[in-house]
Amino acid sequence: MRAPSRKLQVDVQRRVRSWAPGARDIAVWAGAAIGAGAAGELGVRVVGSAESRRLNARYRGKDKPTNVLSFAPAPLPAGAPAAGDVRPLGDLVICAQVVRSEAREQRKPLAAHWAHLVVHGALHLIGYDHEREAEAKRMERREIAVLRRLGFSNPYSI
Repeated sequence: MRAPSRKLQVDVQRRVRSWAPGARDIAVWAGAAIGAGAAGELGVRVVGSAESRRLNARYRGKDKPTNVLSFAPAPLPAGAPAAGDVRPLGDLVICAQVVRSEAREQRKPLAAHWAHLVVHGALHLIGYDHEREAEAKRMERREIAVLRRLGFSNPYSI
């Protein structure tokens, strides 16, 4: 009997017709952010402005659409998960219209901005934050390093 496969599984749901990267690219970008040996399941939902606005208002108190929201997984029930169970890593909700608009405003390639936001959201899921200055600098350094390894330029040097 073989041991269960320990790899990152990404479930992408598209709720808009506008362009978004494929599940394979999203998985590569998220895996690079989470780190070597990343294993578990990540949900990614690509949404429109109305859904992004609704979720941002509900969970962050901001009544406007946003580029990416990160949702940590619900706590697992008491007891160890059965062998072979996939560990939930959380969910990302990405608004395609906001990403496209920001990329255009910042004069960045669309795919590069998508990669940045997937990396950014995935880092939130593993504990990175940017509420305080020191946290923000730490997160930005990690984002820049991950994106560099993926072949993208520094997203903060516009």
